Amino acid sequence: MTGTRTVRLRGPDGEPRSGSVHDGLVRLDGSEETIEILDAETLDLAEPWRLLPPVDAPEVWAAGVTYERSRDARLEESQAKDVYSHVYEADRPELFLKDAAGRRTVGPRDAIGIRSDATWTVPEPELALVLGDYGPVAVTIGNDVSSRDIEGANPLYLPQAKVYAGACALGPALLVPDDWTQPFEIELRILDEDGSVVFEGQTSTARMKRTFEELVEYVRRDNPLEPGTVLLTGTGLVPPDEVSLRPGQTVEIRIDGIGTLVNPVRRAGELL
Repeated sequence: MTGTRTVRLRGPDGEPRSGSVHDGLVRLDGSEETIEILDAETLDLAEPWRLLPPVDAPEVWAAGVTYERSRDARLEESQAKDVYSHVYEADRPELFLKDAAGRRTVGPRDAIGIRSDATWTVPEPELALVLGDYGPVAVTIGNDVSSRDIEGANPLYLPQAKVYAGACALGPALLVPDDWTQPFEIELRILDEDGSVVFEGQTSTARMKRTFEELVEYVRRDNPLEPGTVLLTGTGLVPPDEVSLRPGQTVEIRIDGIGTLVNPVRRAGELL
């Protein structure tokens, strides 16, 4: 996937900056200064620079059950199975507010959280749309971290399963695609403390049941959204039932053209 990439970063003065990615460097906006990129995938930067979430999103919204695999996983976990089967086939998508003012959203290399009262937590790798005044203007990688056991007990518990400290990650860059019609290939890896692979898989936005345009239209309908709002478009990658995130593990999500989002796992209470 080709296009223009930008990042947000913080340097020695502690102030957030933005810049464009070119040939292994970040060129700071409004300046001739460049920062060396140490890894072409993660976009890790030379010290003392550090990546921030690529957009300062006023809100993060999320869509659910947009892939068949997501529907199947929800049916397996849920005690109210008809709810998820119905929404997959319905005209109206599942939409929910994941975060506001960035209080629960982290960036590259920052820790994502698992709830203290959850026994089954998984990452949900997703393409994230960054919305402008009328529609999407860029994309990034999103991780809709979720407590499957809490949501599965009752759909009304979804906010508790989805909204807590460190439950969302975005990064490492924003991409303005040259061709919005091309599908995005999404890869997920969960690594154990020793670096061994706990789970890996891949999917494509070509497998989505709903279009980006459909999801954006619904989330904007009678709903005031500020530019920079992020919409997570749902996941088509769900680890098997025996896989649950633990502190010390690491989640890697790669989308071609954007990069690789890397986040260690910690207990959510430690992130407050």
